[in-house]
Amino acid sequence: MSLFDQLLGSVSENLDVASIASKVGIDPATVQSAVSALANAHAQPGDTVATAAASSGIDSSTLSQIVSHIGGEGGLGQLSQLVQGHPEAAGLLNMFGTNGETGAAGSVLGMAKGLFS
Repeated sequence: MSLFDQLLGSVSENLDVASIASKVGIDPATVQSAVSALANAHAQPGDTVATAAASSGIDSSTLSQIVSHIGGEGGLGQLSQLVQGHPEAAGLLNMFGTNGETGAAGSVLGMAKGLFS
């Protein structure tokens, strides 16, 4: 089980990246990027989904579906608190790129971004 799946499991029982990807009809890498963008956007002022859409390049309807699968606003709040309380979780989420970069490219760009910020 990945750290990502452990984080999601802390928010809602029996929830993992693969199940969300299957339910929404997208690939798991996009789910990881979306969850990362949503967790980061939740702590910012304004609409969480709109902020996550702007930073990730993932359309807001897809992000809204993911929000509903992780437990709505309450689930986002829990996820955001977990990330703030666990620096290793924040590091994992930040490894996934912004503007839609996922997979190896997103990981490399996310890590590089961390080195220069």
